[in-house]
Amino acid sequence: MIKKISHIYLHYILSFPKYVIILLMIILLGISSNISNFKLDASADSLILENDKDLEKYRNVIEDYGTKDFIIMTVTPYKGNVFDDQNLEIIRELKKELLLVDNIESVVSILDVPLVQSSDTPLVEMINDIPTILSKNTDRDKAKDEILSSPIYKNLIISENGRTTGLQINLTPNQNLIEINKIKTDLVSKKINNTISESELLLLGNIKTKYKILKKENDKKISTLLKEAREIQNEFMQVYDIELRMGGIPMIADDMITYVKNDLVNFGLGVFLFIVLTLVIIFKSLKWVVLPIISCIYAVIFMIGLLGFLNWEVTVISSNFISLMLILTLSMNIHLIVRYRQLSQDMPNQLEAIYTTTKQMVWPCLYTALTTIVAFASLILSDIKPVIDFGYMMTLGLMVTFFTSFLLFPTILVLLKKDEARISTSNSFKFTKKLADITVLKGTSIIVASFIVLIFTIYGITQLRVENSFINYFKADTEIYKGMKKIDDQLGGTTPLDIILQFNEINTPDDSSDEFDLGLLEEEEERDKSQEWFTTDKINKIKEVHDYIDSLPETGKVLSLASTIRVAEKLNDGKTLDSLELALLYKRAPDRVKDIAVNPYISIDKNQARINVRIIDSSPDLRRDSLIKKIKDDMKNKLNLEDGSFFLTGILILYNNMLQSLFDSQILSMGFVMIGITLMFLVLFKSLSLSLIGIVPNLLAATFVLGLMGLMNLPLDMMTITIAAIAIGIAVDNSIHYIYRFREEYNRTKDYNESVYKSHDSIGRAIFFTGITIIFGFSILIMSNFIPTIIFGLLTGLAMFIALIAVLTLLPKLLLIFKPF
Repeated sequence: MIKKISHIYLHYILSFPKYVIILLMIILLGISSNISNFKLDASADSLILENDKDLEKYRNVIEDYGTKDFIIMTVTPYKGNVFDDQNLEIIRELKKELLLVDNIESVVSILDVPLVQSSDTPLVEMINDIPTILSKNTDRDKAKDEILSSPIYKNLIISENGRTTGLQINLTPNQNLIEINKIKTDLVSKKINNTISESELLLLGNIKTKYKILKKENDKKISTLLKEAREIQNEFMQVYDIELRMGGIPMIADDMITYVKNDLVNFGLGVFLFIVLTLVIIFKSLKWVVLPIISCIYAVIFMIGLLGFLNWEVTVISSNFISLMLILTLSMNIHLIVRYRQLSQDMPNQLEAIYTTTKQMVWPCLYTALTTIVAFASLILSDIKPVIDFGYMMTLGLMVTFFTSFLLFPTILVLLKKDEARISTSNSFKFTKKLADITVLKGTSIIVASFIVLIFTIYGITQLRVENSFINYFKADTEIYKGMKKIDDQLGGTTPLDIILQFNEINTPDDSSDEFDLGLLEEEEERDKSQEWFTTDKINKIKEVHDYIDSLPETGKVLSLASTIRVAEKLNDGKTLDSLELALLYKRAPDRVKDIAVNPYISIDKNQARINVRIIDSSPDLRRDSLIKKIKDDMKNKLNLEDGSFFLTGILILYNNMLQSLFDSQILSMGFVMIGITLMFLVLFKSLSLSLIGIVPNLLAATFVLGLMGLMNLPLDMMTITIAAIAIGIAVDNSIHYIYRFREEYNRTKDYNESVYKSHDSIGRAIFFTGITIIFGFSILIMSNFIPTIIFGLLTGLAMFIALIAVLTLLPKLLLIFKPF
């Protein structure tokens, strides 16, 4: 079989290079027609577990409590304070301009909040026309005191010092998208529970397609809305003496998409330019610059077209795939070039030199591709779709890289003249020669240094934590960071968390304060549920949970029915309101007041209460998973709430679930990678000891980076958590190439020490060249505005450096110690 493939390769591919090149170009032209379908997605949906049980709770809460997507615009006057007439007029004009923007449903500001203590209007009259700060009868000084002291408004629409206020810009809900998403969620739930029928399975496919279309349109509308809002922001900052900042979940998603787009273009181009520079420095020949570049461009364009054809979206997690494709393709091409230049000196013609090169390199290159595929395929074990897609994406990408390197590169090379100039065979490359000397003469120091690194690595890994801080994704000089920081510091936090209290079935109250005939409240014969809902036990429980959550240092603004009741009790001369009074207030309150102060925090139909919390995302001591566990534990043990009587939901919960799942799956995938690569080493080298020797340097490099992250208190997040698998997958290539060449040299020399020097001077050079290219290729990512990309680039580059040094020192030293041949 192998001989037949070899015969076909020589007589049909290398012997007819022009036809092969034309065929490859036709294939590229066809697949590139799908580039227009290439998409990006950095929305919250792309980073949430589709089978997460908390996802259904989250969507139910959104539906039950009418929660809408919104962004916050903070206003900080440079002169005077928020309550000055000129500043209130600026806020009024700002609100007016924002309401003209398409898809902004409403804007809630300090001008709109109902005030009940700031005028002389009798309470009975006030019920039908509750005053605001701009009402004629409102005393401005009293209004200022009421707003600054209000348990509802303080740290929500006004900072404690009264210097900053916030406008909540509510986005118009896309009802079609909401309905489609609800159907999709129900069908996905059935699929997970294996209760879905064939017709529903077919419907799910159609619904997902429709959902993507609607979501793309909605994302475009939100992006346009944010662009117009930013234009208004800039215009007002230029005209008026104020500082405006913006923040919110929709902005995070939109900015992430922007940065991902920029990174795809800028760093793809940056890596490309670095590749050109590297090739010029290494080979000092136009031919050896142009040929690898052609292969890299072909592989990247083909892959982008293929992703468009498969309708796979690039997310934050897979945003570096172009850089990875360029680096991996170049790495394989450099190995082919180095080997060709060595062999061509002793070959009579070009075709024979190329055929011999490909014949010798096909197996090590195939196995390096397969081992890297194993590493990326391990990502498929995740529960997160973007991570799974990234695994499939790079698996296909490596196949494209391999076939491009062994089809396009050699066929173009056949058409060129054979190199006549002889390259030096002396140990002129001092770096690899020096490493060979250290390995042979000072091998003990290598083992000691590796052992010390291992100890620090193990300790560092025990310090690792998983975190997902939105604000830390962005540089401090970016608008999104400034906005989120302002909201965190002045207006009660950014990341939402909801605590839902589930009460028992409604029973007629029997406490002494509720013995009155509730029928007095009825305007109809049938009793309204709301008249029985406001019991003393419920109110006390809501207050207790509210106060507990508010006492936690990690939480910012806490809102619930307790906030509203305390305002009402203040009006009642500080006296506690009984159930009858609360029910009466609820019944008589205007809808506008209910929509602001009551309905967002209770569901009478479901017998629930909602405590809405915002977490201080920028807090350096915030440990999200620990916080969630603490709240759950304390509510059971300190507040005596039973299982099933409460649950936590919100973006904080969903993203934390995603990270914990990713962390667990990466532990599983690391084991999968190790087992898979060991088995492939066994097949390739037919030696268990040689297989284990080959893995050690790469495992050390990958785990060293994880240990360093633990020591530096850098959390694992959605991007850095994939570093270990990627590092092992790429770095193990060098082990295969080195062991493969070392075995050849040993078979010729029968001397281990001499084999080290010869291997370092031949394949060692190629490993060094590809290693340096990979290291600096990843290091270019530090120029991103997106912090996870910067950290990913630096840490992956560091892992590649450690792997490079380990493969050229620790690996040969282990070969000298165990002598496996």
